[in-house]
Amino acid sequence: MSRQGVFITLEGGEGAGKSTQIARLAARLRAAGHEVLTTREPGGTPGAEAIRALMLDPARHFAPLADTLLVFAARADHVAAIIRPALEHGAVVLCDRFTDSTMAYQGHGLGVDRAAIATLGAMIGATPDLTLILDLPDAIARARLAHRGGAADRYEQFDTGFAIRVADGFRAIAAAEPDRCVLVDAAGGIEDVTETLAGLIRARLGLAIA
Repeated sequence: MSRQGVFITLEGGEGAGKSTQIARLAARLRAAGHEVLTTREPGGTPGAEAIRALMLDPARHFAPLADTLLVFAARADHVAAIIRPALEHGAVVLCDRFTDSTMAYQGHGLGVDRAAIATLGAMIGATPDLTLILDLPDAIARARLAHRGGAADRYEQFDTGFAIRVADGFRAIAAAEPDRCVLVDAAGGIEDVTETLAGLIRARLGLAIA
């Protein structure tokens, strides 16, 4: 692989399986000889992880614009400290959520001005080479979350209408940017979804993956 790295993001609603698939893809990319960095949003740095804890705390309330600015503050730190240096070093970066999540959650879900979100995204100055959007019917997503157990975070406590708007937002993003984004059916078995994602990485980016 060239010294310039590759930036891959996984997107989707709650319960779509992003974290599971990132771990599986990272293992297969490493087996093929790539240096791989896995990270997440909000998060990735101590400051961004602190913001994540605030945003997910069900006891807290933020106005939609405040919510948006918090996630971009975390993202600015994350990109500067973690993502950009890894790409410059030649790594494959696998990130659980990025700006598309902000567009889907805060833009489509909470009604924040989408043009403002796009402007903030441009200021960050990092665009994924490939975005894999895991698409899951709301009923299956809620069943997975219930099976997972534990206390629901702030976003998981939002109503069904919010989850539907977010899912529709991700589908709109995929339709608007087909060169970068691929909508993937995440309702199947874990291994089947991994094979689909690995095939897309090979076909779209030309990366070897075990």
